[in-house]
Amino acid sequence: MPDELRSPIKHHLVLHRIDPEHRVRRFYSLMIEQDLFGTVRLVRNWGRIGTNGQDLVEIFPSEIEAGKALEAIAQEKRRRGYRDL
Repeated sequence: MPDELRSPIKHHLVLHRIDPEHRVRRFYSLMIEQDLFGTVRLVRNWGRIGTNGQDLVEIFPSEIEAGKALEAIAQEKRRRGYRDL
């Protein structure tokens, strides 16, 4: 498949944390993408389930470094009770 037909999204991970006892229903989304100029971006989106949440975009020099950052963030979230969706 030619590169121009491929999705710019390289990796996408969605985590959630649901704890009815503490009234917690949250999500955390991590996505590595490449913009039209070839910049590798790690896009984070988090908030309460049912809302749009907040966004944070970080720029990385390579997809490998963005992947390492994604895994580090995901591991921290899993330690805090988030589970893969």
